[in-house]
Amino acid sequence: MRALFEVIYLALDFYIWIIIASAVFSWLYAFNVVNMRNRFVGMIGNFLHQMTEPVLRPIRRIMPNLGSIDISPIILIFGIFFLQRIIAYNIIPNLSF
Repeated sequence: MRALFEVIYLALDFYIWIIIASAVFSWLYAFNVVNMRNRFVGMIGNFLHQMTEPVLRPIRRIMPNLGSIDISPIILIFGIFFLQRIIAYNIIPNLSF
């Protein structure tokens, strides 16, 4: 059981990096640094969008409109950090062997 929670912890850590990559990619796309007509770049952008958008969409609906600033990735990362701390400090130490 402990191994399962450690794998979940690592998967959440990996998802944080996907969120960061998606935010950086969106900035690169917004400032025309990357060419979205390139198939490889388009595939990367589509993958990152599909991985993050289902989780970010409910956060965006709840958040007030801040203009062109999107802080939903930051809120999601804080939520993942909170969940990781719950796993690391409350669940894993209380598991019996």
